[in-house]
Amino acid sequence: MTQEFRIASYNLRKCVGLDRRRTPSRSLEVINSIGADIIALQEADRRLGKRPAALPADMVRAYSDFVPLSLDDTGVSLGWHGNAVLVREGFEVGAIHRLSLPGLEPRGAVVADIGPLRLVAVHLGLIRRYRLDQMTAILAALAPLPPRPTVITGDFNEWSPAKGMEPLKGQFTVHAPGLSFHAARPVAALDRFAIDSGVHLKTAGVVQTPLSRRASDHLPVWADVVVD
Repeated sequence: MTQEFRIASYNLRKCVGLDRRRTPSRSLEVINSIGADIIALQEADRRLGKRPAALPADMVRAYSDFVPLSLDDTGVSLGWHGNAVLVREGFEVGAIHRLSLPGLEPRGAVVADIGPLRLVAVHLGLIRRYRLDQMTAILAALAPLPPRPTVITGDFNEWSPAKGMEPLKGQFTVHAPGLSFHAARPVAALDRFAIDSGVHLKTAGVVQTPLSRRASDHLPVWADVVVD
């Protein structure tokens, strides 16, 4: 049975907009406007201390149709290494894995089985050498899992349109929906989707609205995909 989903990715910048104000309600308004079924968030938590949620889970539940996946082990965060995943109510969620990734700075990824899909939510490092190691580590973590149509999405932090994705080639096709950074004047496609052969991309794009151009330094990206 064929199923269609809209998947999105959005770097919240800890809900701090270009006006330097932390406004979670504004971030959530942008999220609600995307029309997605599944959303991977980056920088969903603050960076210091126990990393309290920048986007509170209670606000998500009260003012959206999304349910945050349970990823936190501190009692105060929304995500894991800042990676959070929101799923529209009614979707069945299976196994969830939290990955710690190699690199100079602490990084992590989330693997979650949602409906017929396996979603990998990432926020890769600033240095390409470590990003390549991080992609290799993600593939190694996926290898022993039962086969499932898979989408890797998030802030890949790769400025080049042609280089830096070598570990994924052969198993995944990488799509950049468009220029998503900097929100005020987009010049780089940092936010992407990597899909395997079990997922078919219909169309994809970047959310460019007056609100999205103020709410973060990244614009959200989305992809409509079909799973057989």
